[in-house]
Amino acid sequence: MRHLVSLIALLGLFAFPLSAFAQELTLKRVMLSSGGLGYFEYEATVDGDATLRLTVSLEQVDDVLKSLVVYDDKGGVGGLSLPGREPLAQAFKDLPFDQESLVSPADLLATLKGAQVTVGGARAITGRIVSVQKETVSLQDGKATTERTRVTLLTDRGLQQFILEEAENLQFTDAALREKVGNALLAIQTNRAKDARTLELSARGQGQRTVRVAYIVEVPVWKASYRLTLPADPAATRSALQGWATVENLSGQDWKDVELTLVSGRPVAFRQALYEAYYVKRPEVPIEVAGRLMPGVDRGGVEAQDRLKAAPPPPPPAAPAPAPYRPQQERGAAAATLAPPPAGAAAADQFEATDAATQVVFRFPRSVSVANGRTLSIPIIDRQLPVQRLALYQAETAPRNPLAAIRITNDGDSGLPAGLITLYERDKAGYVAYVGDARLSGFPVGETRLLAYALDEKIVIERDVAQTDRIATGTIAQGALRLSRVVRQTMTYRVKGPAKEPRQLVIVQRRLPGWTLVKPEPKGVELSEGNYRITFQLPGGDQTQTFEVVQEQTQQQELRLVDGSADQIRVYAQAREFDAKTREALTRILQLQSTVSDAQRKVTQADAERQQIVQEQARLRDNLARVPANSDLQRRYLATLDKQETDLEAIAKRRADAEKGVEAAREALRGYVAQLG
Repeated sequence: MRHLVSLIALLGLFAFPLSAFAQELTLKRVMLSSGGLGYFEYEATVDGDATLRLTVSLEQVDDVLKSLVVYDDKGGVGGLSLPGREPLAQAFKDLPFDQESLVSPADLLATLKGAQVTVGGARAITGRIVSVQKETVSLQDGKATTERTRVTLLTDRGLQQFILEEAENLQFTDAALREKVGNALLAIQTNRAKDARTLELSARGQGQRTVRVAYIVEVPVWKASYRLTLPADPAATRSALQGWATVENLSGQDWKDVELTLVSGRPVAFRQALYEAYYVKRPEVPIEVAGRLMPGVDRGGVEAQDRLKAAPPPPPPAAPAPAPYRPQQERGAAAATLAPPPAGAAAADQFEATDAATQVVFRFPRSVSVANGRTLSIPIIDRQLPVQRLALYQAETAPRNPLAAIRITNDGDSGLPAGLITLYERDKAGYVAYVGDARLSGFPVGETRLLAYALDEKIVIERDVAQTDRIATGTIAQGALRLSRVVRQTMTYRVKGPAKEPRQLVIVQRRLPGWTLVKPEPKGVELSEGNYRITFQLPGGDQTQTFEVVQEQTQQQELRLVDGSADQIRVYAQAREFDAKTREALTRILQLQSTVSDAQRKVTQADAERQQIVQEQARLRDNLARVPANSDLQRRYLATLDKQETDLEAIAKRRADAEKGVEAAREALRGYVAQLG
């Protein structure tokens, strides 16, 4: 008796899609960018048309769909397919059974009740499924029982039954149903890892050839770190530098004998959710019912001719279509930063560093293997470079002492990526000691960096700041005094150097925007990120030296002379920075302003007298209302009012004459100022 032992045996004759025989791709090259991107290149040898399979994690699918590229020298790309974002749910969406029905053959047959099946063996039966029932039977010894499944079919000869576990084979008669079950099983098999997706790529071509497939996805940033060993002689000009790269393989797959390339640069990179389904929302229009009208809303319009006149000129003709892609072109300059050529033999296991247009490329000379989840640290730089020891003073970092620092110059053939530098120092006996860490920014060829790594307590610095303001020049033009003022800021440094050794001291002084460095001479002074780097020499010896850093700014001012303050003009009239002619003119303007002031005082005096009389008249009129008519007191009040009216007339005449005097004095002032230039 032959038993069906598994669902696979039951469905062994179902039709499976051809993609089940797809060919796996092999990872050959990995390029990691300090921008957090990784280039992965696979290869496969194919003959004729082929289907290539590539499995990636779910979170990488968007990047793969965005960047995947195929290089096939003798063929072309037929297309790419992959399961939907919810592949199992989509696979069972339109099937007459669900995933739970595939737990056992009995569950599947029970779900597909009514389907026609053919049972093979000694007793062949063909019919439609009526029922599937579990039953318990005793074994021959009578002491044990077993479970079996009894299936009832409707056949041409009526209802017939068979035991599912005793059937030699069973097959669905409907080929379409067999294909659906086969596709469902394949979906389960290919999606065992819920966070992975398998892509199937069709390659079309003739003959045997190598097909390369590459894409770019997000990866951990590789890190550079350095070790610099200072020689025992402080006057030595070169030091040994080692650079190491730390790489993590978190790609979800092992890297076995791959060509590894590291790229230091900052590429512009985007991410787009290409693996998400998007729908365009459409406006909902109500169903039109007979008798109901819905005219559109009029937004106005213009004459067609006017519209044509206002329309922009037509766009230029489209550029000609690009030439057909040739894989060998990709291996040229256009793809130098994407698809590295195979690494050649090298004398030592060290990266070959080369400068590209926007990045530095490090290629390891031999293949590398890194298991998924492992970290690799490998050397990328080992060479000598120019080094100069110095003391670097940054007041915001340490206000009293400078920092021990070095000045290094990249005289190599390639730039260096940013990273930390661990500094060691040899003593005269040859022993090496740790002295500090420093931070290295991106280091292109030919540039210099100052690296501070410790506090230099052998040097003590005190500083104070003073600011002065003086008049430089002054001229009169267009009715105004135009003068220049020079504001000077002096930063004084008092430095007590080491007792027995000379030092080169570099002071970082903030550069005031719009100001000019006048001391020391700007020649030889560096400017970095808004700061001056000024070098002073400390010859050695327990003595205090004084250094000054002076910045100046020239400020322009303007004073209108006709309406200007007499006190200001008096100060400028005595300023020795102005020439004698300008001082004489300012003195004359003061005299004319004094004349205007005298005339204005007469007007003010007349106004005061008039106001006093008006107030007195108000008092008299108030008293008149309280005294008897034709009394002596009334007559006295009336006489006084009459005299006051005569006085008011005289005051009004004096005020009019005074106003004429004011206008004449002002006109004389304006005329004099106008003729000055």
